[in-house]
Amino acid sequence: MAKPNQPKDIKPKTEGEDKPKVKIEIDDNMKVIITNLVTTILICILFLSVNYVLQSSLLSSKLSKMAPTDENAPVTEADTSEDTDKVQRGFIVDLGDFILNLSDTSPRKYLKINVALEMSNKPEDAVAEAPAGGGHGEGEGAAPAVNPLEAEMAQFKPAIRDSVITTLSSKASAELSTVAGKELAKEQITEAVNGIFAGEREVLRVSFGQFIIQ
Repeated sequence: MAKPNQPKDIKPKTEGEDKPKVKIEIDDNMKVIITNLVTTILICILFLSVNYVLQSSLLSSKLSKMAPTDENAPVTEADTSEDTDKVQRGFIVDLGDFILNLSDTSPRKYLKINVALEMSNKPEDAVAEAPAGGGHGEGEGAAPAVNPLEAEMAQFKPAIRDSVITTLSSKASAELSTVAGKELAKEQITEAVNGIFAGEREVLRVSFGQFIIQ
């Protein structure tokens, strides 16, 4: 049986002739997918890195503000008690009673008050208070030792009393009847007395004893 004639210019298709084109299309698609995937991963990494740096810097700044420095170190109870003892250790100067007119004019008011000051110590006070000879060999007619603190305060007491009188007599009865008015008067007395001692001593506390306004 004779075979049918085939055209010379037309070659029969062989298997796998179109496969390279399909392979090229798959390779191009994969390149696009891989490029997009890598780009997305890089963007995510960059975003996470920036976010981590920002969060770390913010946390560090907060911790640095909260962490105490040497100057602002937390004060323990022991430190507070020691500082309080150093500040509160003084000696009391009783200025006695005062009866003085207040600034009220109608009707006239007067104030009867007792004032005491707590004054700071100086380093030489402890040495001055110590007995010189221990009390041995003193005669029966020997003069009693004079306390240097009492002698010093006796010297300044007239000026201190004058400053107290000047401060309180300038007040009205309504002002001294309030707690705030009394505290203000104590602060003013403190400033006035500190000016008398010119830094050699300072007033630690002003106390009002008897306090009567009539």
